[in-house]
Order: sequence, then C-alpha cells, then structure tokens
Amino acid sequence: MSGSVSRGAGIRHGRRGRNATADRALDILLMFDDDRLVLSAADVADRLEVARSTAYRYLQSLTGNGFLEEKDGSGFRLGPRVVDLARLARKSVGLSDLARPVMRGLVKRTGMPALLTRRTGGTVVCLEREDAGTSLRLSYERGEVLAINAGASALALLAWAPAAELDELLAGPLPRYTEATHADPAGLRAHLAEIRKQGYAVGHGELDPDVLGIGAPVRGGDGNVIGALSVAAFSHRVPDREIPHHIEAVCQAADELSGRAARMGIG
Repeated sequence: MSGSVSRGAGIRHGRRGRNATADRALDILLMFDDDRLVLSAADVADRLEVARSTAYRYLQSLTGNGFLEEKDGSGFRLGPRVVDLARLARKSVGLSDLARPVMRGLVKRTGMPALLTRRTGGTVVCLEREDAGTSLRLSYERGEVLAINAGASALALLAWAPAAELDELLAGPLPRYTEATHADPAGLRAHLAEIRKQGYAVGHGELDPDVLGIGAPVRGGDGNVIGALSVAAFSHRVPDREIPHHIEAVCQAADELSGRAARMGIG
C-alpha cells in the first residue's frame, strides 16, 4: 500500500511543467502495479488531477492503440501491445548481457578466469570472458572460433549436440592439440556420453598442456543447450580435493544463467 502512495506522489511531482499527451499516457501506464491491475476513469482523474472526461479521453486513446483494454465495464487493464513490448524487451537482452554478472560471481568463487561459449554449426565461438587477475589469463577474444573437440567448454557443448549433427561433426578427421586431445571419434563419443551422464565436462590438458578446465551447459527456455560456462586454471595449482568444489560452482553458475535465460525467453 505504501508503494502505491509513493508512486502516486512521484507522478504528481514528476509531471510539473509537462502538458504533452504522451507524458500523461506514460503517467497512466505507470499507475499499474501488482496491487492495481485495473484503473477506472475516476482513478486516473484523481491521480492526474484532471477532469474525468479528460482522463477518459486519455484512456480511450491508449485503448485505441492497444496499450489498454476495457475489462467488463469495470475499468481498464494493460493491453496486448504492452505484452508485445515486454516480449521485445526480453528478446533484446542477449545471453552475454545475462552472463556477465554470473561470470563475475563464478570468478570470485573459484578464483579462475571464466568463459562463455556457444556452438554454431561445426564451430565453437567465444561470446564472453571474465579474467581473474591471476597469472593465467584467457587469450580468447570475443568472437574467436575455438576447437570443437578439445577444452571443457567445447566438450560441454558437443555432448548435447543433436545426434545427426554430432555424426556429421565426427565424420571427418579431428585435430589433435596435445596427447590428451580426444581425436578418435569412437573414444570421443564415449567421453561425451560420460559428460552427458554427469552433467559437466572436465578437461585435463586437452587443448593446452597443464591446464585444467571445467565446463557445464547453459540451457534456454525450451530446455535446449544454448551455451556453456567454463573456468580454467593451471592443473598443478588445483589440488584434486578442490576440483569437486569448482565443479559445483560451475554447475551452479550454469544453472543460474539457464534460469535467467529461460525467464527472458532466450533459447
């Protein structure tokens, strides 16, 4: 109740010196909140301190443009155009925008640099990175294409690739970067099945020698994998007993980002 009073006061003070119909229309739209889902002409007239006929004219204008709709003669509620604008607002927010605060939290929790990647056909692209200020700094730039068969982030994406796409990706020769790289298609398939079962990927020197990587899938609103979050560190600086802690941190961050993506309709 106090929130409604505060908002009303803001409207009265905020419109001083303004006479434009557009300003009044915005004032009306901002009157709606969780406790006030329907407005009458009398409500608007009182809040805007105008005649009821003037308030009704504003309401009719908003209704004609789809921003409001009449509700059984009891007043006006938000219309389909507002819902459409909300959809467009959600659509304009990209995965990188949602990921940055999550990645900062992941870096703070693990002390490792973090990477956000996405698979596009037969390539893995770096969307975002967050450095940790340690001696290990990720050299990948935003937009850079990464290996498809090496590194925790790539394997976390490849593990959930559709079967037909995976067959195509593994049909040709696979590059080998280190002795630990999964360059044998049959062996890689078995490894990807294990990743799907456990829900995350752990890489030990598959792309860069002496580098440990941990990656987990990020899902969109439809449940499909739309990206991967990963961290990396020098293997000799991460005791085996600490790896489960970092796995948990990465998986929780990926789940958090998945939830944000689902709420924003990204998929």
